[in-house]
Amino acid sequence: MARKKSGGGGGANWMDTYGDMVTLLLCFFVLLYSMSTISEDKWKAIVQSFNPLATEITTDPLGQGGPIADPNIGDLNPGLNEIESAQKIIDDLMEQMEEALKQMAANEGLDNAISVELTGGKIYVKFSDTVFFGGNSSELKPQAREILLKVCAVLDAGKDAIEEIRIQGHTAQASDSEPNEPYGDRKLASDRSFEVLYFIQTNSSIHPGRLINEGCGQWRPIRDNQGEENKAPNRRVEMIISGVDLENNSELHDALSKFISLDGGDT
Repeated sequence: MARKKSGGGGGANWMDTYGDMVTLLLCFFVLLYSMSTISEDKWKAIVQSFNPLATEITTDPLGQGGPIADPNIGDLNPGLNEIESAQKIIDDLMEQMEEALKQMAANEGLDNAISVELTGGKIYVKFSDTVFFGGNSSELKPQAREILLKVCAVLDAGKDAIEEIRIQGHTAQASDSEPNEPYGDRKLASDRSFEVLYFIQTNSSIHPGRLINEGCGQWRPIRDNQGEENKAPNRRVEMIISGVDLENNSELHDALSKFISLDGGDT
């Protein structure tokens, strides 16, 4: 009896069906992905994790006079332009805070005791210790509390633009020839900066994580410590208000750019 020949190439026909099925599944998932949208709530949660004080900014997705209508920038990179627009709002708020603080000092007749300057995205506010404290004391004067209440109102109005508020206590060298005793010098400076920070934290809506106090003592003078006329300006409390910098915050910048590009310019 002749032996039957085993099957040849017919056994691989199932691969054709399997390949077609995989291709169809791939097309199906690509279609689903193309129809999917980013969850607005989840995106807001991501942004809030980078910046708890982030605010939502609505833009014109059609480009009708909005930021992405700029033919030189918006069409090329709408994400970057959107971030620049948000940064401009922050910078404007910082300028408004500077003007409000200057106006407050003028209204109180304290132009010589309070100085305000905006530079490099930071507002530097210097308070003379004669306005805030008595000699060798860290207890806030009643006048200081009234001033700080008005400062808190200004900070609350612009809080969305604030990244950090750093409060520094400075002293002057008592003797013309010898430095201060380190413990007492640093402690007085630290206690004064703490009292100002504590007042702001308990009388404003600024997030406590954005408040920092430092005691610099006599070691960062703005004049030399020779003679009372030079020592007086060195006795001060300095408040440094840093604005949010979206363009140099690489993590937030990249996340916002990617989201805005995927979403067609809407936030």
